Amino acid sequence: MGTEAKLGPSQMKILVTGGAGFIGSAFIRHLIGQTSHHVCNLDKLTYAASSSSLATVQGEPRYQFVEGDICDFEHTQSLFRSFQPDAVVHLAAESHVDRSIENPRAFIDTNITGTFNLLAVARDYWNSLSAERQKHFRFHHVSTDEVYGELPLDSEKLFTESTPYAPSSPYSASKAAADHLVRAWNRTYGLPVLITNCSNNYGPYQFPEKLIPHTILNALAAKEIPIYGTGEQVRDWLYVDDHARALTTVLEKGAVGETYNIGGHNEVQNIEIVKTICSLLEELACDQKPPHLAHFSDLITHVPDRPGHDQRYAIDASKVEQELGCIPTETLQTGLRKTVQWYLNNPQWSQSILANGYKLERKGLQ
Repeated sequence: MGTEAKLGPSQMKILVTGGAGFIGSAFIRHLIGQTSHHVCNLDKLTYAASSSSLATVQGEPRYQFVEGDICDFEHTQSLFRSFQPDAVVHLAAESHVDRSIENPRAFIDTNITGTFNLLAVARDYWNSLSAERQKHFRFHHVSTDEVYGELPLDSEKLFTESTPYAPSSPYSASKAAADHLVRAWNRTYGLPVLITNCSNNYGPYQFPEKLIPHTILNALAAKEIPIYGTGEQVRDWLYVDDHARALTTVLEKGAVGETYNIGGHNEVQNIEIVKTICSLLEELACDQKPPHLAHFSDLITHVPDRPGHDQRYAIDASKVEQELGCIPTETLQTGLRKTVQWYLNNPQWSQSILANGYKLERKGLQ
């Protein structure tokens, strides 16, 4: 095995899984741009990954990329031995609810079996470390508020870290299972873990199957903007760079064995999100509107609701804010404007995604 010389708490060697995905790439850009940590990015490069999301860190001496699957035990074990991480931040996951309805097996394989493999490798590796390095090692598992199920639309209740799990979709069920595995590895084997459950993320580089980029790109293409059911479903929206900063803080300062909910303080109905995006496009991209279209909002079309669609998610983020000082800097108004402007300024990124076969089609009707 390699040397056990530790870099120190201000300069960790962090293994990030799924670092070419939406949240993972934002996290890595933050780590390389704003900290002194070293990063190894293990990513399978599935359909939702994008190497171009990490263009700004390519060539940086503190960053390296390894293509691989967390379900590959031997390859993952070899990477731990060669990179010698001080921490693991586990973001690799299948994450789109519609796809989980259509093909749940992929979610079981990656989110449950993959997490198990990663925990097994991490435990073996952790047991091989010196007592000092064991004390400082962290396994940070990144999860979702969807594991808590849904809240009534007419309620003021919030998800807390002690809310019982009640997942509704194959996606959220697979993430809930992964969360339970991580806690079990802490309780049974003593592996020093952290868990964070975040609300809906949005921002630059998000794969266009998700609501906000899907709305932007459909509007610019003068295609129907689908709204599931009435569109009254409520989500709490978190700008991805705020999430990246919070993940870093939890990793550096969080208490072992604890769970932290990370939210954006932006509860809004889906229909209102779409209408706001259309209004921003009227202001920022009016010259891109086809002559036959009076308003981008004319493209809004109500379609059959998603099976098992949760009505409301709402995060109580007081714990991470009070204990660790993680407070979002972006409001929904500022974050949405930045997001819409980014997609307008970077059409080549979206075009490359669409050129690889994704056609802005709906999934999950089975």
